[in-house]
Amino acid sequence: MVVATAVGLGLTWTTAMRGVNVGTVTIGAWTARPKTGTSGIDPYSRAAIARSGELPIGTGDGVTFTATTDDSGRALDGRCDVIVKGVTPAARFWTLTLYDPKGQLVANSLQRYGFTSQEIVRSSDGAFELRIAARSRAGNWIPTGGLDRYQLMLRLYDTPVGVATRSQKDAPMPSIATAGCS
Repeated sequence: MVVATAVGLGLTWTTAMRGVNVGTVTIGAWTARPKTGTSGIDPYSRAAIARSGELPIGTGDGVTFTATTDDSGRALDGRCDVIVKGVTPAARFWTLTLYDPKGQLVANSLQRYGFTSQEIVRSSDGAFELRIAARSRAGNWIPTGGLDRYQLMLRLYDTPVGVATRSQKDAPMPSIATAGCS
């Protein structure tokens, strides 16, 4: 009985800490849980949100995509140059923000934590290129402060992207590539 209780509590704790992939949408390195802000949320995600204190975006408002690796599966490293480029799915407004693994903004002297769809510099075809690096870069740049690991959050507001989205064709997500380490 003690073993069964320990295993049950251990699995419950692990699930509440990490969540599960019920209703998860993955496109390239980006992952979203569109049902998180709805009444149809699964109980495991509900427990993870209650534990973290996070306030998810409601489905009618938008969706949040998270990336912790580049497109090749390499963990995002603040000591390396990472390039995020391409276009985003249709949305009235979006933000792309850098967070540490605990979900806190990454401290830096410029107080630059991300970009919005209104301020990012784009090419004539609407695509953008954003560099995430410890040292200053020309153009769209977010400083990492040399943090070992980080995550990116792309929040799309007022967007058709949601539960029915399944592929890059449905939602063209920007690519993430590690260019080199210092």
